[in-house]
Amino acid sequence: MTVHVRVPATSANLGAGFDVLGLALDLYADIGVVDGAVPDGARVVDSHHIADIAFRRLGGTGELWERSPIPMGRGLGYSGAVRVGGAAAAVVQRDGSLTDEGRREVFELTTELEHHPDNVAASVYGGLVAAVGTHVVPVPLGFAPAVVVWVPDAVTTSTDKSRATLADTVSRADAVFNVGRAALFVAACASGDTAALATAVEDRLHQPARLALVPESARAIAAAGEAGAWAAWLSGSGPTVAALCAPEQADTVAAALPPTGHVKLLGIAPAGVVEVP
Repeated sequence: MTVHVRVPATSANLGAGFDVLGLALDLYADIGVVDGAVPDGARVVDSHHIADIAFRRLGGTGELWERSPIPMGRGLGYSGAVRVGGAAAAVVQRDGSLTDEGRREVFELTTELEHHPDNVAASVYGGLVAAVGTHVVPVPLGFAPAVVVWVPDAVTTSTDKSRATLADTVSRADAVFNVGRAALFVAACASGDTAALATAVEDRLHQPARLALVPESARAIAAAGEAGAWAAWLSGSGPTVAALCAPEQADTVAAALPPTGHVKLLGIAPAGVVEVP
């Protein structure tokens, strides 16, 4: 059988929701099992590739191909997406389709490989999700936003190195600050209260340390807000910045962002990994 899956990119953390909140974006990686010719624009991956490792862990056989416009090392969930793709390809090869049980298996394995669930949960299930341990809960959206993504041209980020800059302990005040804003973000999204989002993405646990390393990303966050975005944040560990805004405001927000990067005008992917006929 032909095995081909498509997986959305993601933006994680969303400000205060460090390692918990994830958002699927309509920018997609394709992963498949080689069966004759490789699709145009795709490449065959080797056994060291993270998609292939996930594929083998769930019993996949044969070679994998990958085709992905998701930039690596930029905070848009490339590693999570291709791991999900490799694991999902193995499940489809084994079971003939991606069932709810198989999707759960993909989530559990890729969380183990990624070490935290926020990116992979969004890639597996789509939309906006809150993920803690083995629990994933979709967050309903009371609005239909555009997602403006600014990707700096000359900077990449290692998640492990970026994480190493973060403090091992935080004050009670900072913990309460983030808990409140993460809860506010979920409530504002569910109720459609866009006016609360700018406050809801404020963070004291990870963004200050990370933005100190990428000051142009801090300028992009400020510029997005000044141009009318409802909220903007450092996507994952950065250096990419993502902003939510009304669809009619997307071009204005995009034009205000620094010229040292390029812009992607995206939407929220409502579904996670899917089989491609």
